[in-house]
Amino acid sequence: MATRIKICGLRTAQDVAAAVACGADDIGLVFFPKSPRNLDFDAAAELALTVPLGVRKVGLVVDMDDAALDDLLARVPLDMLQLHGSETPERVADIRARSGLPVMKAIGVATADDLVGLDDYMAVCEQILVDAKAPKDADLPGGNGHTFDWSVLGDVNWKVPWMLAGGLRPSNVADAIRQTGAPMVDVSSGVERAPGVKNPDAIRDFCAAVRGI
Repeated sequence: MATRIKICGLRTAQDVAAAVACGADDIGLVFFPKSPRNLDFDAAAELALTVPLGVRKVGLVVDMDDAALDDLLARVPLDMLQLHGSETPERVADIRARSGLPVMKAIGVATADDLVGLDDYMAVCEQILVDAKAPKDADLPGGNGHTFDWSVLGDVNWKVPWMLAGGLRPSNVADAIRQTGAPMVDVSSGVERAPGVKNPDAIRDFCAAVRGI
């Protein structure tokens, strides 16, 4: 089965076109004001209209409250929510019920200790995203360009589909998939020429590296 590819942090129609042309399965739209990839809802609604049918639109949110979440979902046509904050399993379940959308919960990992409680999240969401744990002084919960020790994932009993993220780029994604068996991969900073500015050549090279395995 082909590895699923998500290109996250897209901000322009050109970004979307580059990702789609290279065979990306998912595109990620970021709704987090501190991120250089942040979109306002109006811009995101326009961008979502450029995404062809069959490509999943994933909205990344960070500890978003109910009012903002309701506004987002009323204005932007999304297919999935990616929760990238400190949401508890209870909050994940609440957002899943409130939104009516499938939910992907991001888990920051540095050591095996960070996987404690993973079963609780897998019980309340459709998908898990395993990302490199953000440094203590980081402003962003993800998209920092760091990898982690992939070997800590070796003993996980995955009860839901999962996606690997964290420092992936064209030069290392094939090795990451071989080492972890990841069925899905996610990239953002690894295909940028500057924070928030995607490089279509890097997107092409990333997708080619994944598809070439």
